[in-house]
Amino acid sequence: MKIGILGSGLMGSKLGTLWARECHEVTFSYSRSAQKLERLARECDGFHGSVSHAVDTSDVLLLSVHWSRIQDVLEQAGDLSGKVVLNCCVPLNEANSEIIVGTTTSGAEELARLRPKARWVSCFNTVPSEAFGPVYSRKSGSRRPQVLIHGDDTGAKDVAGGLIREIGFEPREAGPLRTARFAEPFAMITAELAYSQPGGPALTYRFDKLR
Repeated sequence: MKIGILGSGLMGSKLGTLWARECHEVTFSYSRSAQKLERLARECDGFHGSVSHAVDTSDVLLLSVHWSRIQDVLEQAGDLSGKVVLNCCVPLNEANSEIIVGTTTSGAEELARLRPKARWVSCFNTVPSEAFGPVYSRKSGSRRPQVLIHGDDTGAKDVAGGLIREIGFEPREAGPLRTARFAEPFAMITAELAYSQPGGPALTYRFDKLR
């Protein structure tokens, strides 16, 4: 599968690198540093280029930019018609201290409004990027940590679910895109647990129904 990374910071670079290890063709884009994009592409035997190039040459996209950069990256991406887009963005202020969209709507719903022709799926934004490597290294285990996944396009969620499983997580179905109204604040809880509480940032979670 050809995967375009729109935003090659911590989330984008780590997920793109792991998918490349799973033999996907990954194109990195949208970074303050052209040298970083070149390095990521070289290390992954992948590609790098403009946002429009990543969109045009990929089957699936990962949107992983700070909320303050959303308008800029979408302008470069075009209308995204028919593209499966995995969104891991949380609508935070510049200081990353407050959610600025919700709870009668959500960042995910606003993205869908801005690009209604795309096939949006929200995932990964409730898991710290520091957990990706350790989870991937233990992916052969039988009891995997989960990633919340929500969206209105069943086929797009199937694609996202496959990519989630490949790096060692289990997709946890969480309903339609409007679930983001509550999942995005939940991301602030996981951030608090990961970065402000003892034990390190490689935090995972799992929801189980008891019988």
